Amino acid sequence: MSSRRLLVALASATAVLAFGGLADAEVVQKAGIRVNFEGELAPKALPRTGQAPVRVSVGAKIAPPAAAKPPRLKRISIAINSAGRFSPSTLPLCTMRDIQPATTENALAACGSSLVGTGTFAAKVLLPQQASFPAGGKLYAFNGRYRGRPAILAHVYGTDPVPTSFTLPFTLTTGKGELGTVLTASLAGAAGEAGYITELSLDLGKTTGSAKGAYISAACPAPRGFGGGVFTFAKATFDFVGSQLTATLIRNCKVRR
Repeated sequence: MSSRRLLVALASATAVLAFGGLADAEVVQKAGIRVNFEGELAPKALPRTGQAPVRVSVGAKIAPPAAAKPPRLKRISIAINSAGRFSPSTLPLCTMRDIQPATTENALAACGSSLVGTGTFAAKVLLPQQASFPAGGKLYAFNGRYRGRPAILAHVYGTDPVPTSFTLPFTLTTGKGELGTVLTASLAGAAGEAGYITELSLDLGKTTGSAKGAYISAACPAPRGFGGGVFTFAKATFDFVGSQLTATLIRNCKVRR
């Protein structure tokens, strides 16, 4: 984030903080679909310059219209502030064939050294005999590649309604701009009429680095004279058939002394 943008954010934050602080989650609704999007950066105390290891947590809960099945979710895209730097080269690569299909135990045995985080997964399964993903379970995120691009392979295994493993690849792209790091997952053919996802979360990175460096690192680039700042942390876009919802999270950081 540029110093000018951060100064504007600091000025805006004064009014926000006066009314009781920043909201923890963003709730958006359209055509009866409600999405609750939340996320955090830890730790909040970071160097003004340089980088320090961090954890990035993002998650969403999707509620359908009352007494109705929601339209099919085609794609999820989560753009994260460019001050957070992803470094896939710090860990070994895992492939889809290593973990899909696989139980959690077998996936960890094959790609434990590529683990970048964990999360949660929940779904409503309408046709158990056609289920392509389980009704819920703990998610394990592995550093990998998908269709030639860096990716996070989000794997979950469950036994309800039947033993099923599901791996959702989030491709990782970086570019210019305030929200230049983007995680994108396509769900166009994930479930068909068999069900729909209701919850998905990812808790990525560590607060310590490996010998090759941290998988995710960040700074708090506040201008001189300021002990911290407020910034756009993440923006999520949910593409449903016939509609799109977006949610943006504002967070703060402080300069580590």
